[in-house]
Amino acid sequence: MSTLFEPFTLRSLTIANRLWMAPMCQYSADSEGPDEGAANDWHFAHYAARAAGGTGLILTEATAVSPEGRISPYDLGIWNDRQVAALRRITTFLKGQGTVPGIQLAHAGRKASTDATWHGGAPLDAENGGWRTVAPSALPFDEGHPAPDELGVDQIQEIVAQFADAARRALEAGFQVVEVHGAHGYLIGQFLSPHTNHRTDEYGGSYENRTRFALEVVDAVRAVWPQELPVLFRISATDWLTENEEDEREGWTADDTVHFAADLLAHGVDLLDTSTGGNAPRARIVAGPGYQVPFAERVKRETGLPVGAVGLITEARQAEKIISDGQADVVLLGRELLRDPSFALHAARELGGEVHTPKQYHRSV
Repeated sequence: MSTLFEPFTLRSLTIANRLWMAPMCQYSADSEGPDEGAANDWHFAHYAARAAGGTGLILTEATAVSPEGRISPYDLGIWNDRQVAALRRITTFLKGQGTVPGIQLAHAGRKASTDATWHGGAPLDAENGGWRTVAPSALPFDEGHPAPDELGVDQIQEIVAQFADAARRALEAGFQVVEVHGAHGYLIGQFLSPHTNHRTDEYGGSYENRTRFALEVVDAVRAVWPQELPVLFRISATDWLTENEEDEREGWTADDTVHFAADLLAHGVDLLDTSTGGNAPRARIVAGPGYQVPFAERVKRETGLPVGAVGLITEARQAEKIISDGQADVVLLGRELLRDPSFALHAARELGGEVHTPKQYHRSV
């Protein structure tokens, strides 16, 4: 039996295999009107195809907990009940294919209010559908980006409550897994890193203060999420600034991630979805096949927290080896699942595993 296609259990939930779909923004929701931020036919077809292709668990794209938390005006949201109904259509279909539906809850912070990537991803002003952004400190993301407003403590607590409300709605929408997005330089990651967090109050400065907001969000989500269902956390394991002279303040490091993983485990997180980067636009990153896997492996080895590995995992045997060598508990594919929605089915054939195949496709088996 292929280790990639062995079931994996978190709390009371058993996922059919260890080949999962990573969150990838589609920038395809309505940007205004009654269906603002709601999933539509594109999202249904997109996620349904990967479920029919045998993917064990699918995480939605970053789904904003508030309108201001969107990366772009075209992001999915989960701040109202109309959005819940649209998402329920997707989760019902995924479950029918044996795929576990998961949702990534997100707030973009200073990286919000930008255009779709295929339009260049530049910051949007109010005349073009943009809005004021917020962050732990009033530091722009890059040249040509506006400085965000520094969040007050009351505003921070309001966002914590928005994550909790979003988790409640996610449960109503039929999701079985919720992931808190703390990676890629979005709001939670901005608080974690000394590169972007220059505060001097209880939410800045020391490691304990910089991780406070993230843990408050986790606690708020865990408090409303059923105890029998898992909570995941996505992290950028490093800002890739350790030896970078871009800023006199060193960024978030792999050592920080190991420390924080132990904290997350103590706060009820069940798996760390381990990525890197995104917080500093000119960080020097040497990418290659599986280049982020060692960060996941270290967390697993040193803390015992289950981990997911991501990053240029494009071949079935590569994914199999990551699992069989104990480097990670699951792999999450991104671009490769865009290229091949039935990657799991094809990998199962290659490795001698089994995946759910829709009865309508029985002639393909």
